[in-house]
Amino acid sequence: MSKLFNPKLFSLLKAGIDKKQISNDVMAGIVVGIVALPLAIAFAVASGVSPDKGLITAIVAGLLISFLGGSRVQIGGPTGAFIVIVYGIVETHGVGGLIISTIMAGVLLVIFGCLKLGTLLKYFPHPLIVGFTSGIALVIFSTQIKDAFGLDIDKVPSDFLAKWELYFTQIHTLNTTALILTVATILISVYSKKITSKIPGSFIAIIAITVAVQLFDLPVTTIESFFGEIPTTISISFPAIEWANLSQYIAPAITIALLGAIESLLSAVVADGMIGGNHRSNTELIAQGIANIVTPFFGGIPATGAIARTATNIKNGGRSPIAGIVHALTLLLIMLFFGKWAKLIPMSCLAGVLIVVSYNMSEWRVFRSILKSSGFDILVLLTTFFLTVLVDLTIAIEVGVVLSAVLFMKRMADKGEQIQKDVNVDLIEDYSDLPKDISVYEISGPFFFASAKQYAQLIQQIGLKSKTIVIRMRHVPFIDATGFHNFKAVINSLQNSNVKIILSGVNESVLMDMEKYNLISKIGEDHIFDSFNHALDYARATYN
Repeated sequence: MSKLFNPKLFSLLKAGIDKKQISNDVMAGIVVGIVALPLAIAFAVASGVSPDKGLITAIVAGLLISFLGGSRVQIGGPTGAFIVIVYGIVETHGVGGLIISTIMAGVLLVIFGCLKLGTLLKYFPHPLIVGFTSGIALVIFSTQIKDAFGLDIDKVPSDFLAKWELYFTQIHTLNTTALILTVATILISVYSKKITSKIPGSFIAIIAITVAVQLFDLPVTTIESFFGEIPTTISISFPAIEWANLSQYIAPAITIALLGAIESLLSAVVADGMIGGNHRSNTELIAQGIANIVTPFFGGIPATGAIARTATNIKNGGRSPIAGIVHALTLLLIMLFFGKWAKLIPMSCLAGVLIVVSYNMSEWRVFRSILKSSGFDILVLLTTFFLTVLVDLTIAIEVGVVLSAVLFMKRMADKGEQIQKDVNVDLIEDYSDLPKDISVYEISGPFFFASAKQYAQLIQQIGLKSKTIVIRMRHVPFIDATGFHNFKAVINSLQNSNVKIILSGVNESVLMDMEKYNLISKIGEDHIFDSFNHALDYARATYN
């Protein structure tokens, strides 16, 4: 069990953390706590629940995820990805149904971790992840139009198209003041970093806009208009569970668990790339599960790893779970002593914050780059995107995974004869006469979503032990978007460590795709060879 559940904090404390790092972690935690404040409130309001539930989630779940998690730097709490799901559950089953669904999702996450399913993230193709992330971003954006424009609408429908149809029919109720405040919030959030990078733009925007509304008595709705007073205490309550109706919460629970697992592990992988670390995926899933089991008893909503807050933690010097714990304690102190003023925040200001969040989530540059890749990746991307927006996130993921598998089998069938021919004439090579600082790694077979992570890890491990690595690609019939995503990351890592990368045997179609992903210019045309012998000659000639 110790191998299955081994929190990073315990390992780091056992090994010892120096005082300077603890100091850095405390400062990073305070900054992340300030960053998380407006986001926690905004995510809760957009999800159809009261603002205090977002704060409670960031405090309780954030503390547990950092204390028990498998990542050094993961910051947990409510995220934008859950807005659509939570809103739908609350609309259908009420807040009580959300609590039960979240607890059941937590149990599922613990089971995922105990079954060692943490490594399955590598089987989710990159176009699928980008597709549903971009889809969620568009849905979040669409939910904020009412408050951003101050439209006089009592209830916004959950259906995407119906929502926009209603917006257009009610555009005559536009509140110009609300729109100006929304635009001001966006501008402050985006451009305040040019003045100071220490204080997050969203925090500055909320303080400035709220003060302006109160000073000038501006005619806009606030959190108080919708939710009344905001509780500034945390208490435990037990939900009333009707065991006979438990089956109706299974589908929502599975959706929360799946998305929570994907988001948390994706965030942990991104964090690993930023700090050169290695998270414990199964431990992370168990910690996420425990957090989602416990948090609802305090009135919280679903939580997972937050990529943006985790990145903020890293950029501010956080390198241990202490930063995440401090982030939760910072939020607790803010809630206890300053929470009573949160009710004054204008809804249009929160809409502006969430519009910025949805833009950052959209990954439009990555989305655009995948549209330039193979037809298979484009099909997975667009299918997942449109299903997320127009149908349902769970269906989008399920269809995306099945479609990816079917298209991969089709692609392999098309390339099967060529691969077999190449492998039949293959000879075992002897690299023993190479200088010790020149390594060779051969990729055999497609560099696709199921193998991409493993290939990338091996290339990095071998490359970091050398000054030059020659990567043979004669048996690589194609590289999909996930492969290019991982390949690009490992090339960046090796080049940052001053490792020279040389490619050999790259076929014409792969070269064309590499051009689309700007990898040829990154590696250097003079480092790519048709012949392995020519690649070795170049490696020896430039060997220092």
